[in-house]
Amino acid sequence: MPQKVILGVSGGIAAYKACSLLRLLTESGYHVTVVPTAAALKFVGAATWAALSGNPVSTDVWADVHEVPHVRLGQHADLVIVAPATADLLARAAHGLADDLLTNILLTAHCPVVLAPAMHTEMWEHPATVANVATLRSRSVRVIDPASGRLTGADTGQGRLPEPEEIFAVCRELLSGGQQAPLPGSLSGRRVVVSAGGTREPLDPVRFLGNRSSGKQGYAIAGVAVARGAEVVLVSANVALPVPAGVSLIQVQTALELGEAVDKAVQDCDVVVMAAAVADYRPAHYADVKIKKTFGLDDNDESAPTIQLVRNPDILAGLVRSRGPAGLPVIVGFAAETGDGERTVLELAREKFLRKGCDVLVANEVGVDKTFGQDTNTVHILRRDIDAVTQAGPAPKESVAATLWDVVQEVLSAG
Repeated sequence: MPQKVILGVSGGIAAYKACSLLRLLTESGYHVTVVPTAAALKFVGAATWAALSGNPVSTDVWADVHEVPHVRLGQHADLVIVAPATADLLARAAHGLADDLLTNILLTAHCPVVLAPAMHTEMWEHPATVANVATLRSRSVRVIDPASGRLTGADTGQGRLPEPEEIFAVCRELLSGGQQAPLPGSLSGRRVVVSAGGTREPLDPVRFLGNRSSGKQGYAIAGVAVARGAEVVLVSANVALPVPAGVSLIQVQTALELGEAVDKAVQDCDVVVMAAAVADYRPAHYADVKIKKTFGLDDNDESAPTIQLVRNPDILAGLVRSRGPAGLPVIVGFAAETGDGERTVLELAREKFLRKGCDVLVANEVGVDKTFGQDTNTVHILRRDIDAVTQAGPAPKESVAATLWDVVQEVLSAG
């Protein structure tokens, strides 16, 4: 029997995003019943919800009264998720009001409840909303912090509904855990630092040495960590992706900047995941003006400049050297390899694992149209304390991230 999910939708402009969340849930095999509020139906009609879910839409307590829907739906659900959850919905839920079908379900649910707020920044930061969120969280309701970005009109700030993929990751973790909190393998109470993206080493004001990393895998790792309850700092190098809701973002460009940011962020953290593609070298000299195609006055000059490189610090090895005697943080490195004709990606990764001394190493094969920029990945996960190798993929990068956190949680438990 598929697990039963109630998808509540309250009356905000972000209701249209719930359509994407609904599709993620149904395509993953969950039986979804959509319960929109009357205000939500002004944004997205009942026919849309029925078509996408494949199930009748429950809209009020007066439909099918003989089946007592306001009690039955909540009692039999495996998860209730409300996205978007407006300030009004949060207030009614916090105070136990039951003036429509959705709030009745929230009062009768015995399963995990997730609320994904969306509202203007002033409403999110208002003391009444802050108090309501605190009350709900004290009752073990999972309230996802809203993202920052463009809101309605010209406004920007915190209050944007997290991306459907991020909300889905939270739902999947709760459904796979089978209980409310803490989940098996939960990172609740853990502080995590993740680096993501690819560094850029400037040559002149317009050029740089860089790599093909999109940051998708690192962002997925950060997003899954938040879904598991961790406090996450994301050190992001040149990434053009939405920031996962609930993370603290530090933006950098170069390897030196990334190393400095990570060194500051890892104080008192439990896990650091170095998923960023960090340049091994940088130009020895930076040109203050654009390097010209020709160097002399002769336009037929075909000579080219010689660029001298110097080695960047090994951030991963430095983290291992500076780690305290307690064995924390758990350090996860990445080995992006292409193979060299004589040794496989996994063989090269094993050599790197021995050199670096980290606790976990994630090895993947990279190249043009392979891993970098893709939505899927295949990795081999090595652990220092055991000889077995865990393979993840080919699978979406969120699934790979979940497998990695399963491994890290085992390392944390063993320590």
